[in-house]
Amino acid sequence: MQVYDMIVDERRHAADLLSTLTPDQLRTPSLCAGWTVHDVAAHLTTFLRFGQFKIYLGLVATAADFDRVNEWLTRRAAGKSDAEIVELLRRRAGARTTVPRSGYDPVLADVVLHDLDIRLPLGIGRDIPEDRLAVAFHHLTSRPSPGYAMGSRLDGLRFTATDTGWDAGAGPSVRGPAEALVLGIGGRAGVLDELSGDGVPVLRQRLATSQRAGALQRLAGPLGLLVRPQPRTRRSRDAGAPSLG
Repeated sequence: MQVYDMIVDERRHAADLLSTLTPDQLRTPSLCAGWTVHDVAAHLTTFLRFGQFKIYLGLVATAADFDRVNEWLTRRAAGKSDAEIVELLRRRAGARTTVPRSGYDPVLADVVLHDLDIRLPLGIGRDIPEDRLAVAFHHLTSRPSPGYAMGSRLDGLRFTATDTGWDAGAGPSVRGPAEALVLGIGGRAGVLDELSGDGVPVLRQRLATSQRAGALQRLAGPLGLLVRPQPRTRRSRDAGAPSLG
């Protein structure tokens, strides 16, 4: 399956899940710091219309402070009712917004992370298809989109998914199931107890002390992609899951 098709499928799955939740469940804090389940759902709709324009405008208006852009857009989208959010996710599931010079991989990684952000606090189980987790793991541990604000979070650490055998990086080890590993890599400190290895305390400390980057450091990410974009094989609309054997 192509990455784009995975994104469409994941958005529809999110809409189906959200349509079954009660008001109390939608008000539950998600794994995404400061956001409820409703807020995360609203965030999933923010780039479905005029997405490319919003990315470029946000880059210029905030000096690539994508956390600020996401906070502002999500706050506006969260004013919609739960039913409106579900309807928008379904109607615009096929939106083709991509991260410039990066393709669809960061978009799928974002949807996968937020699926976990929603389900785990609610105790709702699901086996995410392995090819989708593979895209998220590969993107976040190779050259993640500037929107993830990774900084030096992963530097000098080795990440190993114990259930799939995927491996990335070098140094003190961070090991665990692929879902928990992707969440930890993505900055969710609440799952670190599910991971093991001598690199976990390092990752925990980095997450606890991370600070928002300055303007020059933030702009270096998009400028770096202009000079050295993701490989054509990953930017292609025909891209599938990477081989992580």
